[in-house]
Amino acid sequence: MYKEWNITIPSLTGNEPRKAYVYVPDSCMADNSRRCPVLYMFDGQNLFRDVDASYGKSWGLLDYLTEHNVPLIVAALECNHHAEDDECGGRLSEYSPIDFTDPEYGSIKGRGKLTMEYIVRRFKPYIDKHYPSLPGREFTFIAGSSMGGLMTIYALLYYGEFFSRGAALSPSFAFSPMQFKKLIRDSSVKDAVLYMDNGSLEMPSARARRLYGEMTSLLIQKGLLVESRVVPGGIHSESSWELQVPFFLNTIFYQLGDQ
Repeated sequence: MYKEWNITIPSLTGNEPRKAYVYVPDSCMADNSRRCPVLYMFDGQNLFRDVDASYGKSWGLLDYLTEHNVPLIVAALECNHHAEDDECGGRLSEYSPIDFTDPEYGSIKGRGKLTMEYIVRRFKPYIDKHYPSLPGREFTFIAGSSMGGLMTIYALLYYGEFFSRGAALSPSFAFSPMQFKKLIRDSSVKDAVLYMDNGSLEMPSARARRLYGEMTSLLIQKGLLVESRVVPGGIHSESSWELQVPFFLNTIFYQLGDQ
């Protein structure tokens, strides 16, 4: 089952509607006694269908999950499409846990905490109430790409009571590396599993490769169980992230329930 509906996030964009999305395996819908883990994801408009995607290409998740009978509920929210200098802020603002300044976008007020508070206080309870979820931390995951990748790491570090595993594809460390390193160091992370990758073509310089390595090392030092990959030929796009779906799902499901 796949469903879209309108929601509002008053703390971020007032009464302006945006889409929420959920996929539930038919096996969970058909068997009233069966419940499934839940993966919460960012940029919901780009995940399931090309027709909804911001740039006309999605991750193809609807086809993949259906074809492979993955026993996983996926719930997601559409991102903020406003310009960054709008009074509501934009996607960078909603998907950043820190304030930062960028030469192209100017000063960005990080409202990632507001975004996460909505997810864990409003969206997750709604999903757990209306769909056959396994609501406990062990079976609750989070994932995203680019700024959504940063938010995934932030969620595991600061909302670890809700999420046990996550996937951060092409996380945008370059926007504010020093502040994000401090965010990692200041966290009190619980045991958690993180899949993280970056495309080889996203890191053309030694500096970019060094930064990715430093972030991987720092996260491991904080106690995260990190599977880190450099994707051969990988680029910063939905077409590339689609190809990584089997990899991050394998990490998320690896020995689930056997620890």
